[in-house]
Amino acid sequence: MTLKNIDFAEYGKLLASIKSKIRSAQIKASISVNKAMLALYWDIGEMIIKKQAEAKWGDFLIEKLAIDLRGEFPDMKGFSRSNLFYIRQWVRFYSGLGSKVPQSAAQIKKVQQLVGQIPWGHNVLVVSKAKSLEEAEFYLKETITHNWSRSVLAIHIESNDFRRQGKLASNFHLTLPKPQSDLARETLKDPYNFDFLCLNDDALEREIEDALTTHITRFLLELGAGFAFVGRQYNLQADGKAFFIDLLFYHIKLRCYIAIELKAGEFKPDFAGQINFYLTALDETVKAKSDNPSIGLILCKTRSKVIAEWSLRKMNAPIGISEFKLTTAIPNEFKPSLPSIEEIENELSKPIKESPQSKAKKIKT
Repeated sequence: MTLKNIDFAEYGKLLASIKSKIRSAQIKASISVNKAMLALYWDIGEMIIKKQAEAKWGDFLIEKLAIDLRGEFPDMKGFSRSNLFYIRQWVRFYSGLGSKVPQSAAQIKKVQQLVGQIPWGHNVLVVSKAKSLEEAEFYLKETITHNWSRSVLAIHIESNDFRRQGKLASNFHLTLPKPQSDLARETLKDPYNFDFLCLNDDALEREIEDALTTHITRFLLELGAGFAFVGRQYNLQADGKAFFIDLLFYHIKLRCYIAIELKAGEFKPDFAGQINFYLTALDETVKAKSDNPSIGLILCKTRSKVIAEWSLRKMNAPIGISEFKLTTAIPNEFKPSLPSIEEIENELSKPIKESPQSKAKKIKT
């Protein structure tokens, strides 16, 4: 049979199917190898801990093992001095030996089952930073669920996601059915960390909004998984009048729109009334029948928990109130060489010039 006799459409399907099978096998093999390696590390760690307790050889044991194991297995990675220390720390941590608070056997076993599902580099990062099994379990689950790379995991750990999750003031338990209310509380944080904007604490709302949209990728990472950016100053029409939401997102897992209002100062009760109106307008004019009720998030510099909770108690729309933190990350000597907010606004307001390539594409289409 010659090449001319091949149905290339059918061949394409066959090739795609084979590629899929190969990739699936590669993933399964890598998972299997990872689990086998982690099982080996666990055994080594237990043996080191046991011998150090029995013989009281101290850290010299690890120093000596690192030299001898690398000499015997020169092609195998993982037997360096530093990695053997990490292995010991890892086993101690997940055995409950490294915790000041007693852990139940069931909790230890549950976390140990998660450990084998992420790479060793991720494991080292978690045990190096987590203060408790609960915190480690949180980051292990999030890494598995969202398939985080090590660098993304590091960002979430440095941002202290564990201690910020579910801390915002909200009326979700009154306005949303379960499990939607629980998922909304888990999705939204308090406070939000905007130090990547490099703005002063006296930055105005529009300056913060400009910076967030300029750094939209980093902002989405701070918001968390599932957020899709819809637009800024999103135009809502009601009875012939225009109203504008600062930032509008859609959340894939919550299956609803999330309207964010930025407030550069302290939370005031009338902010809740404003976003309550926006959510009603969203649900009346934008929300599809298959969508869940829209959620509002007010981000302000400071808030009184009591005033926030009282402001939301009688509201019918689901609203959360969180603080955000700005950090002055620019040394004073560098500030004169940086553009001002006005210069940035002027630059952003300029029309975008089309390249010859994009013009040619338009002509072709």
